[in-house]
This record gives sequence, C-alpha cells and structure tokens, in this order.
Amino acid sequence: MSAGARRILGIIFILFLALLLFLPRQSQEWLSHVGGPIARILEIPLHFVASMQDSISEIWTHYIALQNVWEENRHLRQEIQRLQGEQNLLREKTIIGTQFQQLLAYQETAPMTTLPARIIGRNVSNWYRAIIINKGDRDGIHPEMGVITEAGVVGRVVRVNPTTAIVLLLSDPNVAITGMVQNSRDEGIIQGTPQGIIHMKYLPPLSPVQPGDPVVTSGLTGDFPRGLQIGRIQQITKADTDLFQLGEISPIVDFSKLEGVLVITSFQTSRPESSPESAIAPSP
Repeated sequence: MSAGARRILGIIFILFLALLLFLPRQSQEWLSHVGGPIARILEIPLHFVASMQDSISEIWTHYIALQNVWEENRHLRQEIQRLQGEQNLLREKTIIGTQFQQLLAYQETAPMTTLPARIIGRNVSNWYRAIIINKGDRDGIHPEMGVITEAGVVGRVVRVNPTTAIVLLLSDPNVAITGMVQNSRDEGIIQGTPQGIIHMKYLPPLSPVQPGDPVVTSGLTGDFPRGLQIGRIQQITKADTDLFQLGEISPIVDFSKLEGVLVITSFQTSRPESSPESAIAPSP
C-alpha cells in the first residue's frame, strides 16, 4: 500500500474516531444497527464518553443558570439598596419635620417673637462650641440674640452673615447669661467651661439650693426673657475659702441632637406666619 493511501486511511480512521468521541449518542445508535463484536466492544467506551458528555452538558447548563441567578440577585440587591436609601431619606424628613412641628407649636404660644432656623453645621472643639444656622442678616438676625428650643435655652448668636449665623452654645465659656434657681429664687451667672460643663456661679453662701432644683433665665439681660428653662442643679460645691457656692447644671437641651432652633427676635408677642418648609429652606 502506498504512503498516500495509508495517509488517506489514517485520516479516515481519525475522523471516524472523532465522530465516535464527539457524537457518542449518534455513534451508539449507528453501532446498534451495524451490530457485530467490534460494535459491542466500541459501545463500552462510547457509553462512557456519552455519560461524560451528558455530565459536562448538565454542569454547563447549571453554570449558565447560576450565572443568570447571580446577575438577577445583583440587580435585586441594588434595588434593595436604592429602596433602603429612599426609606432612610423619608425617615430623616419625618424626624426633622416632627421636630420643626414641635418648634412651631411652641412658637405659636411663646410670649415673644421668634424665627425658626435649621442647623446646617456644628463645631464642638477645645476652642469653642457652636452651631451654624441657615438664617442670617437678611432674615433679621443680629448678634446677641438668644437662641432656644421648645425645651429651653440653647445659646446666643455671636456672628451674622447675610444668609447664615453662628450660635455659641450655653456650654461654651464665652457665653454667660443670668439665671435663677426656681425654688429658692437665688440668682447667679450661667457660664460654660472649656470641658463643656455648665456652671452657675455666685450663688449665695447660705442659699438652700439642692441637686435637682430647676434653673431658669432671670430676664435681667436683653437676650432672654424671664422663666425659660436652662436645666437642673446636678451638684453644689463650696470650698472653705470661697465666698459663693458653685452649682453644676445638667442642661435641659441635648445640644448634640438639635436639628432646629428658634431665634428670639423680639420680646413682644406676635403671631408668626411660618411653616416647616420656610424654616428648613435656605435664605433667598
């Protein structure tokens, strides 16, 4: 047999084997028709190859299905995150709206004229303790104006810009207002410390003031009217060499959780025409 004929027979044999390996199911059907001992011998490896092909095909199908499930889960997770973000925004708006509703409800009955403002910044450091509000000179805000909530005193305006203002908190050492122990009627100076503790200075040495006594504004200065809540006496100290007692005050207002405040623009009562939206919105 010539070399060319052997080459042709080799190619045919290789193609035959490839046909058997890559199309085992069809090869099994063909051999079942042909019959004979060779067919029965070839059926064993063909059956094994066909089983392997089915297993690979099944694994590939499962892989494609898992890929689709993974992609679908990824889209679902993204949608859940988007909905959670929207839910958080709505929750925040609800909380802020509730706080401003309480402010405006108090504003309606307060014996003074106030302007609601939203807190847009905070600065609590070793140097000073302050908040920034979204109302300023264009809204009629001026330095030295008192700042309150429906609960009590917050601080005092110290700097005004056209659309914003800086308010020093009552816990800042640069803020001092006159206060009064409501039960004993003893007066003193309310002032913060660098550590953020609020003191009541110059209490008479024989004052019967006790821990738990409420402290209110005395109304002797022009920033706050009389009777606004400041806090409660937490403890009283007096050294043998001191002429006065010193009270430490627990403030009625939690400065760290404020969202909005009221700025006292006048001690005269006037019915405000404000809404939560106008308080939250920045100045024009």
